[in-house]
Amino acid sequence: MVSDHRRPTRAALPPGAAALADAARAVRAVAIEGQSADKALAAFHHSANRAAIRAIALGSLRWYLRLAPALEALLKHPAKLTGEVRCLLIVGAHQIEYSRHAPEVAVDRAVEAARLMGAAHAAGLVNAVLRRFVAERGALLAKVDATSAARSAHPGWLAAELSRAWPAAVERILAAGNEPPPMILRVDLTRTSIERYLEELAGAGIAAERIDWAAAAVRLEHPEVVGALPGFSEGRVSVQDAGAQLAAALLDAHPGMRILDACAAPGGKTGHILELVPGLAELVAVEIDAARAGRLRETTERLAREATVCVADMRHPHTFWDGRPFDRILVDAPCSATGVIRRHPDIKLLRRPEDIGNFARVQLQMLRSALGMLAEGGRLLYSTCSVLPAENEEVVQRLLKSEAAVRVAPFAPALQWPPGAQERVVGMQLLPGGRAGTDGFYYACLEKTASGT
Repeated sequence: MVSDHRRPTRAALPPGAAALADAARAVRAVAIEGQSADKALAAFHHSANRAAIRAIALGSLRWYLRLAPALEALLKHPAKLTGEVRCLLIVGAHQIEYSRHAPEVAVDRAVEAARLMGAAHAAGLVNAVLRRFVAERGALLAKVDATSAARSAHPGWLAAELSRAWPAAVERILAAGNEPPPMILRVDLTRTSIERYLEELAGAGIAAERIDWAAAAVRLEHPEVVGALPGFSEGRVSVQDAGAQLAAALLDAHPGMRILDACAAPGGKTGHILELVPGLAELVAVEIDAARAGRLRETTERLAREATVCVADMRHPHTFWDGRPFDRILVDAPCSATGVIRRHPDIKLLRRPEDIGNFARVQLQMLRSALGMLAEGGRLLYSTCSVLPAENEEVVQRLLKSEAAVRVAPFAPALQWPPGAQERVVGMQLLPGGRAGTDGFYYACLEKTASGT
């Protein structure tokens, strides 16, 4: 029997072609269908190539907005290109520009990936376009790089917003969005010490260092498989950015208090509060999404900590609240996530300018709802992983103007902020990257007063 060289079997494919095809499918799910990268990549969870698929897909999404216009310049009729082939070209160009493979190998893999995806009719186009990209990419990318937005592969509207909000730091923020995110751990200091845990890591051959300004934080020299971390399965250590670890301390909770953690999944901040403050009367963790609430329960079970988990919308307290006021409330509000782009590059493609106002409206609704459940003299901590003032201090200022029984509460004087933290008119902003190396976070502390006194 004569073999069909046009449709090779998986065994005959150049190494990496199958992973390239699946990465292109994942990129298509994000860029064309609007799925999150997490959802798109979940389809390949059981693939033997899942690590390669994830790395290629996330890298391609990270640089999509730089590569797409360069490739479009090589196409006679870009509008006629199917989404699947377009995303395969992006993935192929990413491998050419950003991987360690020889460009010719990346082109061959992309051509075979086209056939594997059932797009054999486009194999010739993929081959021609990517070979021209190899030959002309210096000039093509130089033209694209004329603007800082395209050079850093960020949407123009976001780069403009960042420039308005942070004129002196905009280039650093854009660059931080493309940096490999560090892997930061939070050590449960009720079960071990930083020194002992660093010894455990060293014994396992994992290089790490403590972070001076974050009492429970350890930075790994290289990312590791979570399940292989000493003490992870026993709940002695969790993965959490050092900037996010500030929340539990800022809440300033004490034994015997009732605490509400709004939008609590996947449970990083919930777990840290429970570790930091043993003896709470109760911690109620609210999450609107049932699947994410399941992850929250898994987190507290792994940590061997107790919380009352409710699947509910924070804006509708009657669905979960028994009327007893909370002494402390953490509103870790849904937001644009523009402070964590380095961890979630799909944000560059998924966010739209109108999203910011929509998030701000929801955030204000959540804050007003939380105030209604807060005890007089109680503290409310508002946090986001956004770097846009419209979701941060501007939301808090609107609340302060409309609610007489709330005022700004001072941060704990003993709290050590990371290097580069920016004090705002209301609250404190951490910008991504920089000397501290954190993600981008905003924090504001509020106190409920008696009838506006």
